[in-house]
Amino acid sequence: MTEKAAVAAGNGFTRMKDKTALAKVRNIGIMAHIDAGKTTVTERILFYSGRSHKLGEVHDGEATMDWMVQEQERGITITSAATSCEWKGHRITVIDTPGHVDFTMEVERSLRVLDGAISLFCAVAGVQPQSETVWRQSEKYSVPKIAFVNKMDRVGADYFAVVKGIQEELGGHAVPVVIPMGEGEQFNGLIDLIAMQAVTFREETRGTEWDHGDIPEAWLATAREWRKNLVEKCAEQDEATLDKFIEQGDLTESEIWDILRQATRSRTVVPVFCGSAFKNKGVQHLMDAVVNLLPAPSDIPPVICTRDPENQRKVDQDEVFAALAFKIMSDKHMGKITYIRIYSGTLASGSMVWNSAQEEFERVGRVMRMHANRQEALDKAVAGDIVAVCGLSNTRTGETLCTKDDPIYLQPIEFPSPVIGISIKPKSTVDNEKLGRALRRLAEEDPTFTVFLDKETEETVISGMGELHLEIIVDRLKREFGVVADVGRPEVAYRETASCAADGFYKHVKQSGGRGQYAHVVMTLEPLGPGEGFEFSDEIVGGRIPTEYIPSCEKGVVAAMQAGPYAGYPVVDMRVRLTDGSYHDVDSSDFAFQTAARQGFKELFRKTAPQLLEPVMAIEVLVPDEFLGAVNGSLCQRRGRIEGMGERGTLKFVKGMVPLSEMFGYSNALRSQTQGRASFSMQFEHYEAVPFSLAEDVATRRRAEGKVK
Repeated sequence: MTEKAAVAAGNGFTRMKDKTALAKVRNIGIMAHIDAGKTTVTERILFYSGRSHKLGEVHDGEATMDWMVQEQERGITITSAATSCEWKGHRITVIDTPGHVDFTMEVERSLRVLDGAISLFCAVAGVQPQSETVWRQSEKYSVPKIAFVNKMDRVGADYFAVVKGIQEELGGHAVPVVIPMGEGEQFNGLIDLIAMQAVTFREETRGTEWDHGDIPEAWLATAREWRKNLVEKCAEQDEATLDKFIEQGDLTESEIWDILRQATRSRTVVPVFCGSAFKNKGVQHLMDAVVNLLPAPSDIPPVICTRDPENQRKVDQDEVFAALAFKIMSDKHMGKITYIRIYSGTLASGSMVWNSAQEEFERVGRVMRMHANRQEALDKAVAGDIVAVCGLSNTRTGETLCTKDDPIYLQPIEFPSPVIGISIKPKSTVDNEKLGRALRRLAEEDPTFTVFLDKETEETVISGMGELHLEIIVDRLKREFGVVADVGRPEVAYRETASCAADGFYKHVKQSGGRGQYAHVVMTLEPLGPGEGFEFSDEIVGGRIPTEYIPSCEKGVVAAMQAGPYAGYPVVDMRVRLTDGSYHDVDSSDFAFQTAARQGFKELFRKTAPQLLEPVMAIEVLVPDEFLGAVNGSLCQRRGRIEGMGERGTLKFVKGMVPLSEMFGYSNALRSQTQGRASFSMQFEHYEAVPFSLAEDVATRRRAEGKVK
């Protein structure tokens, strides 16, 4: 029996206008560790759906979704790219996300607006560090998932080990729906456990045609075992179905699909598929799973206003308009482009919308559907659509667009703080203004990229999530904005905190003729636990400090915490209790109490045995056995803690924690140690105290540079 992949007519498609059309829409993302094959899978989806007529390969720099020059040169995805296609009467919007930890923010904001996701795994490497990170991000936003085990044609592929990894390391209830016929060089097709048929793909047609047939005798026992597992897992989802299964011992194909659909959407099951995207095998069955199992916009619950839980919007084009801006991109021809997810109502080109975060109107210029970096103009977009608009000059990532008469404030997107910074200046003073404009535009696009002017040293400092992140920023400055810049050495984003409590007072008295300045504060400083932030406690009784000056005291403390007195870094995890003080009827003022609180905090903080905190990274190194000792030794020399080792296919892996400050240049060192045969990945884990001697070195250097006030 021969089947042929459905091909959409033409390059685009016509939107279905009836209300049932919403059930035929899927908004999905593809997420995974770097080099698991996300972009290759996306290219096959576009090819098999007829959206593109050639197969773009990542290694050739011709992948449709990797449109940035930096992506094509490095062979990695840097920015999430959206596209749309049709498959079996359904419109699928796909967002291809990066796998590198430096760009995990792109995954975060994409998952915030998606209805479902494909979690991709390499059949050889299995569950990797960034696999865990993106999985946690998807759980944070309650995104239903299906899993796809890619690269089944690679030596060392182990499908069932990956399934076990999803269950044990990620806590996902992974249930295989297909199993491979062979692994590595022996991989030649799939076994569909629902239909209990073997599926083989015709290589001469690049996978557009495939054959269904009987399961070979050699695979029959394995297929029956995993079919039984699938049916049992489905039966467990529903009491009535479980009774039927106990009575009859099996379920029909339609019953299995119905139960899987409900279980996937309720996130109690993660269906698992497999294939080799590069060898054009298995992607069509993955596309079938997307339309059959993942939710439509109409299946998701109403969105809720974070300021008023009673204010909700159903995903319906007849509801009042509400949308979330989740990504901003600069285009040299069109200027600022804002990606939005429309949750309710309709948006037409030229209409006015209300930004509820900034409380101002914005005019929508054009509404467009994106295909990577190419645009298709639309007259309007409706609930369930993910589109791009131009003209929203003041809207930022995570802000809500709605109507002023019926406003709503949707949950914003949380982004991690940058962990590394470098100083930057243009090679010529003529480019000063151009550099400022370029940095502002890049910071608008990327909330994890920040720009700061150090007034003490008059340096511009840019901060990001890692060395590669900042390397890409500097490269974009040169290519896109024509600014050639000199950069300084990397600077770790340290933090300061207290290790013990301290109390005391500060009196600000100044008299220079006329009205003077007077403020007296008594404060107690106490350390909080890691990640607990800042607390200000007003414990003034009897009006010792008038109520109107309490906020002034808090402002003074907050200002002092921006640059701590130990090494000039931000102070974190502190509780400040304002316990007593005094004021003068004439000389006290807002400014005086701000000054007293600021100076008092600095003096008291020095008595708390200040600690310097540094970002610590979770690292995993994949290395051949003969180089394992050298890798372990190198990590220990970098103040690393090895927390686990094991085997993954033919390689060994080492997991541990290493301070970020010790990891600059590690990729070159690792290549030298292992003849280029090892690889590593790392991600921010937490902040930890720096050893005293090293902290003193950092503080001394900062004082010499004039960065401690």
